[in-house]
Amino acid sequence: MFKVGELVMYGGMGVCKVSKIGRPDFAEDDGTLYYFLEPLYKSGIFYAPVDNDKISLRKVISKKEAKKLIDSLDTIEWEIFTTPSIQQLSQHYQSIIDKHDCKDLLSLTKSIMEKGVDAQKNNKKLGQIDKRFMKKAEDLLYGEFAAALGMDIDQVGELVRGKLQS
Repeated sequence: MFKVGELVMYGGMGVCKVSKIGRPDFAEDDGTLYYFLEPLYKSGIFYAPVDNDKISLRKVISKKEAKKLIDSLDTIEWEIFTTPSIQQLSQHYQSIIDKHDCKDLLSLTKSIMEKGVDAQKNNKKLGQIDKRFMKKAEDLLYGEFAAALGMDIDQVGELVRGKLQS
């Protein structure tokens, strides 16, 4: 169980702070406790049942882990995924996003960046699906790194993009 004040990664929603544990007004009085989750980089509040193992809810990585991942960016393995099917491309990208793993998100980010470089060399543009999932991966990744490192999310983005592009 997470504690009030703790930072967590809530699925595809990103970094949230546990602001309260209790029962929201809309919930039935069946004894179920909920985390009240306040996103760090968005407005609003999310409610997640404390005992629900179907949702992805985990602690934000440590500062040490974040630094280690950033320092190892040049060794992260990646592979450009191509398919003529937009549906298969979306499913492939979403399966990586759904793992909620920083190393996998870095690999996805690097592969889409390289796909963009290849497209540019051929006087083409990166597809909308690629752009959308790149943004999603970066938002999750940079948000978690920023929270772990105590940095601004834009600074983290510049740092990671700079290292990935070198």
